[in-house]
Formats: sequence, C-alpha cells, structure tokens
Amino acid sequence: MNNDIKIAKSIKLKNISEIALSLGLKNEDIELYGNNKAKIKIKAIKSKKQRKDSKLILVSAITPTPAGEGKTTISIGLSLGLNRLGKSSIVTLREPSLGPLFGRKGGATGGGYAQVLPMEEINMHFTGDMRAVETAHNLIAAVLDNHIYHRKEPRLDPRRTKWCRVMDMNDRALRDIVIGLGGRIHGIPRESFFQITASSEIMAILCLAENYHELKEMLSNILLGFTYDEKPVYLKDLKIEGAATALLKDALKPNLVQTTEGTPALVHGGPFANIAQGTCSVLSMKLALKLCEYVVTEAGFGFDLGAEKFFDIVARKSGLSPQVVVLVATARALKNHGGKELKNIEKPDAKAVRNGLPNLEKHLENIKKFGVPAIVAINKFTHDTKEEIEIIKEFADSKNIESSVVEVHQKGGKGAIDLAEKVIKKTNQKRKFKPLYSVKESIEKKIKIVSSEIYGAAAVEFTKEGKSDLKLIKKLGLENLPICIAKTQKSLSDDPKLLCRPEDFIVNVNRIEISRGAGFLIPITGDILLMPGLPKDPAAENIDIDAEGNITGLF
Repeated sequence: MNNDIKIAKSIKLKNISEIALSLGLKNEDIELYGNNKAKIKIKAIKSKKQRKDSKLILVSAITPTPAGEGKTTISIGLSLGLNRLGKSSIVTLREPSLGPLFGRKGGATGGGYAQVLPMEEINMHFTGDMRAVETAHNLIAAVLDNHIYHRKEPRLDPRRTKWCRVMDMNDRALRDIVIGLGGRIHGIPRESFFQITASSEIMAILCLAENYHELKEMLSNILLGFTYDEKPVYLKDLKIEGAATALLKDALKPNLVQTTEGTPALVHGGPFANIAQGTCSVLSMKLALKLCEYVVTEAGFGFDLGAEKFFDIVARKSGLSPQVVVLVATARALKNHGGKELKNIEKPDAKAVRNGLPNLEKHLENIKKFGVPAIVAINKFTHDTKEEIEIIKEFADSKNIESSVVEVHQKGGKGAIDLAEKVIKKTNQKRKFKPLYSVKESIEKKIKIVSSEIYGAAAVEFTKEGKSDLKLIKKLGLENLPICIAKTQKSLSDDPKLLCRPEDFIVNVNRIEISRGAGFLIPITGDILLMPGLPKDPAAENIDIDAEGNITGLF
C-alpha cells in the first residue's frame, strides 16, 4: 500500500467552489485560497443560523501510545461512511501544528484513504490561521514590554507579568529566557519564556468565540499581570484589544477543504488537548450542524483530556451536545498498555491485549458519567490477528457496548459502513447529557472531581505555588470558572510512565494559570510542558522538496 502522501497526490481534487456548492454555499459566501481551499465568510454563517441543527458525533480514544490509534483517520473515515450511506456528513477537525509535524507525532490530516486534502498545505501553513494567532499573541507581548519600558499607567510590575511569547515550533531552548538585555534603551531585563502557539490563550479564545464582538470582548479580558500594588491588569487596560482582534479577522472564518472521497471538511483552530480545550472551533461545528445531517468532530488525545474538556468547557459554553461518542481503540495500543514493548508491537500477543483492556474499560466508564451513549471503533491494523480483534469485541459486548471493526485506512469510507450504520441508530437513542461538575463548586473540588472521577486518582496535592494561586483566584473572584487541566496525554495519571489503568496515584498540581479571556482556569500538573522539545531524530530530518516543488517525507 502507498504511503499517505502518495495516496493524497493520487487523488484528483474537486474545485473547492464545487464542494461549497454541495453545501448550499454560493461563490459570494466563500473566500478562495487557490483552487482547493476556502474560508467561509462570517455573514454566510449568520445567514444559516435559523436552520435546524443536525446530529453531532464526538470521536475520542483510549489513552494514546506511540503504537498509534488513528483517531483523526477514524473521524474522517466515519464521515466518509455516512456519506456512502446517502447521509450528508461533514467532518470538523483542528488545524495541525508545525511543532508535532516536524517533531515526533507527524501531521493531523488522517491517513491512507481517509484524509483531508490538500494534506501538504493543511499540514504546513494552510490559510495562515496559526500565524495570525502567533502574531496577535506576540503583538500583545511587544506592547506589554513597551508599556513597562515607558512606565505607562497602570504601572505593571515586570516581576508579575503573566504574558509570554509564542511560536509554532518545538524548541526547548526557549522554555526559560531573559529578555531586555543590552542596556537601558533595549528595555527592562526580566525573565520570560516561550510557549507553543497551540497553547496560547489567543488560540483557545479563537476556538470559543462565535463572532467578532465576542472575540474582541474575550480578548479584552485576558489577564496580563499585576501592578506594584497588586491590582490586576487586563488587555483592555493596554487599549489594544481592537488591534489584536483585527489581526484575527480572517482567522475567525472557518476553513473549507475536502476529503479523499470529495466530501466536505471544515478544518479550523488548533488548541492542544493536553494544555487547552483540544477541539476545533465552535464556529466551524455550529456551521456544519446547519449544513448537513451528521457532523463528526474529534476531541484531542484520550477521552480523559479532549473529550472531558469538550463536555465540561466547550459544550457548557456553546450549548453543543453530542448524540454519541465513538471511542477509538486498537489492538496495538492495548498491547502496549498491557506491557508489550513497542519494538515487538506487531507480533501477535492476545495476552497483552487482555492485559491492556482495563484502559479501555476506564474510558468507557468515563463516557457513561456524561450520560452519552458510546460505540467502540476498533481501528484494524495490518498485523492485527483475528483473535486480538475478537478479544476487544467480546470485552465491549460484556459491557453492553456496541463495537465495530473499522478499516478506513485501507478502504476509505467503505471500511466504515458498519460503524456508520451503528452510529445512525445510536444517535436516535435517548440520552441525558450532563457536565461532570458544577462551576459553582470550589476550584479544589472541581480539580478533585476530574482527577478522581476521570483519571482515577486517589488524591490531589497542591504545591506551595498552587495554593498561592488558589488564594489569588479567589481574591479576583474567578472561582466560578471551569477548569482545563494540563496533563500528560500518555497516561490517565500525571505520570507518563504509568500505563494502562493506574491506581492509588496522586495528581500533583504545581500551579494554576488564569485564562480569564478564554473563560477557564488551567491547573498545571506533573511535568507537563507548554513548550515541547524535539526528539533526538525529529521528523524534520525526513522531509524534503524536489526541483519541481513536490514535498516528500511528511508521512
């Protein structure tokens, strides 16, 4: 079988205007970015608001491993399967970040015959949204330092500023830096840091705002730091919320592309799920719900991260409510959770699959807590044995959960027909969706609820800095915000080495960041980093371009 990029290049793409027309969008509703990409105008979105919403399907997964789960591939493939059944469907996804692309993980456009296209352009610079977020964030950083340098009111204390700089790349050397060196005219020396763009509060806001007014209002409420007399300073105090919003004018518009089978896809926004809310923009999902019968969307990493945040943050704010959760599992990942080393992951091992089932079990229990029905999608890989697949199916049956073997990587939409049929039936079932906690609970209680109920922690401990942050948040009157826990994606715990279903562990809260603009608090746990580093052998070493401009080595 050809690799992903060869398959992508073999597909003859439709003109994006044709894709738009299939959704009832006219030429005046879109802004073209070449022949294969377009942005949908805000006024076009407003004109569709009176239409009835369709059905929303949320795709999540078991705890990810380097062995691979293929959650994005399944999301795309499910949408393809629904379309093959004669049901109009749109898949809505996040935009890839260059950090993981050039690092270890790779891109985020699916795989095999279930991809969103043009894959090279989506994975690289796309329509410039990531750059716009980066620029808006760094504009704020530049104005903030200029404000400090000129000693403007309100007088910011340089030691208590909360705003850093961002770039869309993994670079461990920028995690802790000193700025303002070189003498008096170059600024005031102080310690600072970089984060990856996907972790910016600007990205979180972009994906939660539904219009320019709300975008500007949310940006204005970003907490930048404190004065010498400990009063909070917000972005509106620097009077540049309008400028920051202007930089995001085009970035707010959802991006329209297509799949390997010429069906529509919206790819918009890119917050990571281990450090932010982990879903595409609310605007793209709400638009999709007005344009088709079934919308398939994805929550990043495992259910304990992206999906929990979808329900407790995104759904709470936006009113979005999935009819069903599709939980992706693979024999490979379960073998890894069951103790099998990655170098031997393709070798048959039914015992290791069984040993890894407690991880699947925990995620199924977590879905039930939100009152939404679930289906297990077993993403079949080439080396999976019939016995390994049957073990997963039998386990799901024992829990009264339907399952479906999916082969979209090799077969496209045809490989998801069974899953699509089961999803359609499941979306007609009654459900009683409810968030996990009330925002009126104390911050400590909310953190403990998520840690115990979703992660399975025995207790939560706060560092001295974490306790100090709790006092500050209470002083600022921000206790009623939901929480967005920053945690490793590699484990249900905050320790990436604890695989499968760890027990009797403690979640360690080091500090709590305030994302007042985005409308949530971010407890930082374990050793989670907001600026990732590159591996010893980064994927960038394999990427090349020939004399004709053809990119190779992406996948």
